[in-house]
This record gives sequence, C-alpha cells and structure tokens, in this order.
Amino acid sequence: MALRPSPVIPGFNLTLGYTLVYLSLIVLLPLAGMLVYASKLSWPEFYAIVSHDRVLAALKLSFGAALAAALLNGLVGTLLAWVLVRYRFPGRKIIDALIDLPFALPTAVAGIALTALYAPRGWVGQWANEIALKIAYTPLGIILALTFVTLPFVVRTVQPVLEDIPRELEEAASCLGANKFQVLRHVLIPALLPAWLTGFTLAFARAVGEYGSVIFIAGNMPGKTEILPLLIMVKLDQYDYLGATAIGVMMLAVSFVFLLLINLLQRRISRG
Repeated sequence: MALRPSPVIPGFNLTLGYTLVYLSLIVLLPLAGMLVYASKLSWPEFYAIVSHDRVLAALKLSFGAALAAALLNGLVGTLLAWVLVRYRFPGRKIIDALIDLPFALPTAVAGIALTALYAPRGWVGQWANEIALKIAYTPLGIILALTFVTLPFVVRTVQPVLEDIPRELEEAASCLGANKFQVLRHVLIPALLPAWLTGFTLAFARAVGEYGSVIFIAGNMPGKTEILPLLIMVKLDQYDYLGATAIGVMMLAVSFVFLLLINLLQRRISRG
C-alpha cells in the first residue's frame, strides 16, 4: 500500500519516527519486557499457573463483569447522551458535568463511597436486604462499581455523533412514511453504531483492568468475588513475580483477542 503523507503537516518521516518511538517506549517495551520475563517459565509451569481454579474463577469474574458493565453502559449511556443532546431542561449542564465525575474522582474514593452506599447497613443496602437482595460483596456489586467508573466512556463517545446527526434526516424519513421504529432502525442506529462500539470497547477495556473501585465493594473472596488485578497483587505480595507475570500475560492475551474481535466488527460495520 502506497504511503500518502498529509499535505497539511510537513515532516512525515519525522512525525512517523516520533510516533513509533513514543509507542515503543510507552506501550511496546513494557509489554515486551513482561513477555520476556514470563518466558522464564516452561509451558507446563505457565499452564499450571493460569489453569488453577482460583485464577480461572477470577478470569471469568473479571471479564464477565466487565462485559456486563460495558453492555449496561452501552444502553444507559446512549440514553443519557440522547437526553443531553435532544432536550433542553433546567439542570442540564449540571448533569452534563456530573457525567465526567468518575474521570476526576479517585477510584479508591469511588469504591469506598459505593461500599458505604450498598453495604448491608448502607442507605441502599439496608433496603435491598429487605427484599433479600445482596449487593455489596457480590458480583452484582462489582458490576455496579465498574458501571460507575466506565459510564463517561460511552456517553462522551456517542454524544458528539448524536449532535452531528441532522434532524432533517429523521424528519425526511417520517415524511416518507417511516414510523418511529423504522427511523430508529434505519437512520439513527446505523449512524450511531460505530461510535457506540468505540464507547463499548473503551468501557470494556477500562473495566477489565479496574482495581481501586472494586476491591472495597467486592469482598475479595477467592473463587467468588476475587478479580484478576487483585490476584496479581496477591502474587506480588507473596513475592511470586513469575506467577503474577503469567497471570498478566494471560490477561493481556484474552484482552487482545476481545479487542481485536470488536475492532474487526467495528470496521466491518463502518464499511457496510
């Protein structure tokens, strides 16, 4: 494929060199160092670590909760973006600012606040106990924490695309006889889907590696509410650096496969 330098920004070779050096120093070299360190393990040793029941339970919980939180935010975040773009009401700018609060709030503070709220004696937890619903120290609490942390990714990705969709397209479709469901299916969803997938991917990737907001509300019970990042920290506290690296490599591989599949799907939808 022929290179097509941008005529606007000069110095293609220089800027490309800076890009590759920066990515190598920030992303590639640390990951390569982790892979090299993990190579000290033989394949049977590596497999024994990553196939342990405790590790598999943490893997299932981490990726399952991240997927559930990303899907939930994909729905709720899109509705929030729709309300902020299409309606004008008192307090709109305050709500718009509150959406970015998880970005600025330390994750440990978010975890403590959520635990105080949803614990059995918390404001919401005590009411949940009356209907036999336990939130804190369960996978449900982990999903709520991840949903809180990753909400802005979906809203801030979908919101600009909604603002750029001309309302005339919807009006034209309605004038041509389309009902509201047909307008949603044939006009809005095709325009929003690439941005929605981008927001979903960002939310999922952020949720997989989340640590601070989860450890307080999870309860950290091995095999039940223990996530992979916490298990890595446990290995490090035990000076089992090879074990922690092996889990990190497995986590990296699974994350890469998930993100690759999502990106391929996004590219296919964009071309369509």
